Amino acid sequence: MMGDIFACIEQELIGFIQYHERMDSIYSMAVLVRLGRHVMSANDTGSFLSMTYGSALVRVKRNYDKLMHAHLKSIQEVRIIKKSKCGILPFVANFEYFAKTAEQIFKETERRTDLDKWYLKLLTVMFETIHSIASEHPKTPAEVIRMENFHHLYALLSQLKIGILDQFRKDAKQKYSEALSAYVTRYFGRPLEKLNLFFEVEAKVSQGIKESEVGYQVEVAFSKQELRKVTKEYHGREVKKGFDHLYKKVEKHLSEEENLLQVIIINC
Repeated sequence: MMGDIFACIEQELIGFIQYHERMDSIYSMAVLVRLGRHVMSANDTGSFLSMTYGSALVRVKRNYDKLMHAHLKSIQEVRIIKKSKCGILPFVANFEYFAKTAEQIFKETERRTDLDKWYLKLLTVMFETIHSIASEHPKTPAEVIRMENFHHLYALLSQLKIGILDQFRKDAKQKYSEALSAYVTRYFGRPLEKLNLFFEVEAKVSQGIKESEVGYQVEVAFSKQELRKVTKEYHGREVKKGFDHLYKKVEKHLSEEENLLQVIIINC
């Protein structure tokens, strides 16, 4: 009888939901959680209202999956301006807003698994696309693209503290570190080579010298006299010129938003 009297209710409800989804696609996530909560908590699953909500929930879930598929496709088909340096990729920057919004909506709800499933798919494709763009971009070195974007992801995932994404957080940190090391090695080698060798204590330790003996007293190579001799080879003007060159080269490659200039210089 209720179905006959209120036959239009389901279509009206679906129309209301679709209207707001067109205004903001994020709305489908909020409706999925709220409507799902009503359906799961219903005492009489055969009631008119429960069946109406259940039917609407099926459509909402379908729209939610469409939203996520569209989000996934936007990552795979991202277009990058190749006439300027790359910087933080759009989908990496957008993921911060998406994840923070999603966490507010899904946190400690019955629909949490629906979000976690898509998190895994999205992050997997993001990692793949970062590598793909890094290998193709004509202006920015591949190492810089990987370094900046994986650093951004690592910082974000560390902030979000989402348990299911912890392995992605660890992988992002590793890939960032590897890219940083590769960039420094490829573009800067070892500036002030003799000073680097002088202070390379780890190499001496690996040769069997005790850490306590690596100083200025035991080895001639580590004596004060040797240090004075090496430093005389590098005049202040030459050192300043070398570091100015390093700064200019790094600034040309790096983006301002990630601000890894000091990190690069330290690792040089």
